[in-house]
Amino acid sequence: MEYLFKMLPGECFFGGSTLYGTKNPFDESSEEEYDFREWHCFNQTMPMFLSTKGRYIYSENPFKVTFKRGEILIVGEDVVMYEAGDCLRDAYLDAMHKHFPFNGRRLPDAFFTTAQYNTWMEYTYFPTQEKVLEYAHGIVDNGFTPGILIMDEGWHGRYGEWEFDFARFPDPKAMVDELHELGFKLMLWVVPFVSPDGHDYICSVTKSLGGGDDAPNLYIRNKKGRVALFNWWNGASAMLDFRKECDCRFLKKKLDHLMQDYGVDGFKFDGGSVGGYQSLNIQNGDPRDDHDPHALNRAWNDFGLQYEYHEYKDSYKCGGINAIQRLCDRYHSWDKEGINTLVPSSILQGLCGHPFICPDMIGGGSWAHNVDPNFKMDEELFVRMAEASALMPMMQFSWAPWRVLSGEALEMVRSAAALHRRMADEILAMVRRAEVEGEPILRCLEYNDPHAGYEHITDEFMLGEDILVVPILKKGEFEKDIVFPKGTWRDEDGNTYEGGMTHRVPTPLGRLTWYRRVV
Repeated sequence: MEYLFKMLPGECFFGGSTLYGTKNPFDESSEEEYDFREWHCFNQTMPMFLSTKGRYIYSENPFKVTFKRGEILIVGEDVVMYEAGDCLRDAYLDAMHKHFPFNGRRLPDAFFTTAQYNTWMEYTYFPTQEKVLEYAHGIVDNGFTPGILIMDEGWHGRYGEWEFDFARFPDPKAMVDELHELGFKLMLWVVPFVSPDGHDYICSVTKSLGGGDDAPNLYIRNKKGRVALFNWWNGASAMLDFRKECDCRFLKKKLDHLMQDYGVDGFKFDGGSVGGYQSLNIQNGDPRDDHDPHALNRAWNDFGLQYEYHEYKDSYKCGGINAIQRLCDRYHSWDKEGINTLVPSSILQGLCGHPFICPDMIGGGSWAHNVDPNFKMDEELFVRMAEASALMPMMQFSWAPWRVLSGEALEMVRSAAALHRRMADEILAMVRRAEVEGEPILRCLEYNDPHAGYEHITDEFMLGEDILVVPILKKGEFEKDIVFPKGTWRDEDGNTYEGGMTHRVPTPLGRLTWYRRVV
């Protein structure tokens, strides 16, 4: 069915996929089209658009949306425009309470109290036991506080077997023990793919070879009953279907082994996106009639919630679930899907029902930089990304700052991590409220102070109700015109600024510009 909605004068809408955060909000001048039935479900996506006038569009089903000349055309099923109040906050709260109420589940403090660390940009596909321990000791030795350490891709053998590569990790139990002694929690990277040339795959599809009673039912199948292969960034593999108990048992047994025998604390659940489940290799024929990429993605997200320490970055209609969600990989760039996206995409993440926000790895998490012979680290960009992350609910390093930065830049980055640590109690208090009440932790100015002309301000944000954060997102910007909402605001040096107006302030490199509302 087709649904046509007309925008009200001055009305703006936030919603869709966080990958397109910089396109938000949509207004009368917007000309954009997204099809959430197919390929536009990237990162965190909700079939919902929230209006600054207190209205919102919602459907339980994926739909196609077109914004053009002040009209919103939607093709889908059971699409409804709700009247919730007169502001963005009214729209969000009504949508959340009606469609994705929060469950109150408590998340581990460790995600929020100090920075996280990921091995990806240091070692990509080639971590070793020696390198991981060197990285962990480097964190401590260079004045950073230990926290959650995520060992990304490459620690394992074939995909789906999920055992350490003993040539590179000769004693994983000793490694995990040493990491724990240093003060780290260890999470391992996993995906729902299974290599079709491995021992486990061969056995698991053939009961007579030792696959057990579940073997004939494992994996997504085509209409002929054969295992389907899916194209992903590392080739073509079979894919688990977490709507089925046997597939859940298959992976749970392997992950529980890693925890029980080696002391691993949790897992980074990568892949499993809607697009990934849609990428069935055509050589395998048509998928079965019950092949629903959106439901498969939701089942993958639900599976990981049994583990206290977890991380996701691809979810469809998972708003309201108390889970750790990271923004997808950003480039080491000022204006090409890089630092320019962090604030608008994080704002949208909260408005999609995901308040527990982790921006991408500081410095950028796109591995393409590691294979570019012309790549050069931009120290100013690295420092500004650390500053931008410091007062978000979470922050995550991957590049080792002590290796890639000068001593002066390293001290600036260490200062940003220390600021996050100093604010940990306040951030945790906001997390505890969000777990129950469901409101965004990181908010656009329009959310807290509606109808003051702040609809399009997406380079500043509020942390809760009374902390204004203005990260610098442009190269060479050492002073900035800052919009202050109503009230009186104080910076770290005790300087005060009257709200409801714009002030030009210095923004030196190495110091995040932020203010607390005191009146």
